[in-house]
Amino acid sequence: MTTGSPDYRDSGLAFPDDFLFGSATASYQIEGAATEDGRGPSIWDTFSHTPGKVWNGDTGDVADDHYHRWESDLDLMVELGLEAYRFSIAWPRIQPTGRGPANEAGLAFYERLVDGLIERGIKPIATLYHWDLPQALEDEGGWANRATAEAFADYARILGERLGDRIAVWTTLNEPWCSAYLGYGSGAHAPGLMDGAKALAAVHHLNLAHGLAVAALRDVVPGDPKFSITLNLHVIRPSGPTGAEAARRIDGLANRVFLSPLLEGEYPADVIADTADVTDWAFVRPGDTELIRQPLDVLGVNYYSTVTVRMWDGESPKVNADGHKDMGGTAWPGSESVEFLEQPGPYTAMGWNIDPSGLEDLLVALHEAYPTLPLMVTENGAAFDDVVTDEADGPAVHDVERTDYLRRHFTAAHRAMARGVDLRGYQVWSLMDNFEWGYGYSKRFGIVRVDYETLERLPKDSARWYAELIRTRRIPA
Repeated sequence: MTTGSPDYRDSGLAFPDDFLFGSATASYQIEGAATEDGRGPSIWDTFSHTPGKVWNGDTGDVADDHYHRWESDLDLMVELGLEAYRFSIAWPRIQPTGRGPANEAGLAFYERLVDGLIERGIKPIATLYHWDLPQALEDEGGWANRATAEAFADYARILGERLGDRIAVWTTLNEPWCSAYLGYGSGAHAPGLMDGAKALAAVHHLNLAHGLAVAALRDVVPGDPKFSITLNLHVIRPSGPTGAEAARRIDGLANRVFLSPLLEGEYPADVIADTADVTDWAFVRPGDTELIRQPLDVLGVNYYSTVTVRMWDGESPKVNADGHKDMGGTAWPGSESVEFLEQPGPYTAMGWNIDPSGLEDLLVALHEAYPTLPLMVTENGAAFDDVVTDEADGPAVHDVERTDYLRRHFTAAHRAMARGVDLRGYQVWSLMDNFEWGYGYSKRFGIVRVDYETLERLPKDSARWYAELIRTRRIPA
């Protein structure tokens, strides 16, 4: 049993010398240069340019202009002392239509980026897919189409052949839950569909894409890199007499439908039963689960908040506080009868509750279920409404809430490690303010502020706090 502050505001806790501190971004959220050097359109280009889909009509056309400012951004990482950088590669930069020969200019950009990281002593953690599917593949059915998984393996092979000797950790997918359920079920994310059967087909084809990609990478990548996937596993709190049934259903759709095939080689029978009225799961072919279950070196864990659930009584107004934009569809096919209750505060600017105990609980539960599997926090952070103040030595952002959020969640991670969890690192989300998907530029997650008019970068107090944590390997006061 660990001890410490009940509110997780500990300081002085020490992390091991080999613990990997870094930060994370995603290609469409920061790169810009949407039509340069042969890049093809992605589903997020199409979605963000569709009126009504993104707040304020914002798009990723320019974003943080990282495509042109990558060198100074890498220098900023050095200034903060980052030991790792988790970035994603834009599939439509490598294959503009998702198939065919590689676009040399796109490959060259990521080669420069990776070489620049290595020259600065920063470990590259590459995510192959962070939601920007080539639009041409979506036109053929997207992740509801098995052929997309096969195309993804070819894409992975191209990158493995070109960058395989330089990537420390290969992550296949970021949060396939979001890609499948928000993209094809709820309509909140690109491509904006609202079809439960397609959402569940997308779940399987994303799982299959992971397995095929790891196999392709292993064929061509030299040395001993790590292979990984990042999941946004849900921490589910049951409420009342029907809470256990509601939690079982949501755990199945959110967590076990990924963990079970990836790590155990099968889909949960109760999930198939729960969704029988939505799909017959005929898209799962013999041998698929064997292809999906590839050995993993580390499991990426993204954590932001918790959910509290019970079964809806069918009469009172239904509460659906699951933390995602309501566009009319459902992210929970077959379990629309589950009610997501309002969480106790405090909240971030996203309306998500702040509960560091959820991170500790999640890491410990994963370790108990899969004791030999190393873990890494691949995203954790918070959006707040930052204020720029004019100081004697220049502008500043005193983001006390974000710094406090990070302090409490690093404490939670440390407590999990004290309970035996093999946690290898922590990648703070996000390095910079950026395009926050359906919310456009209205939500700021960065530890570095971006002025969207001038594109100037300004490290916030949270960045200085994090730099001190990395330098001393102890949680600062």
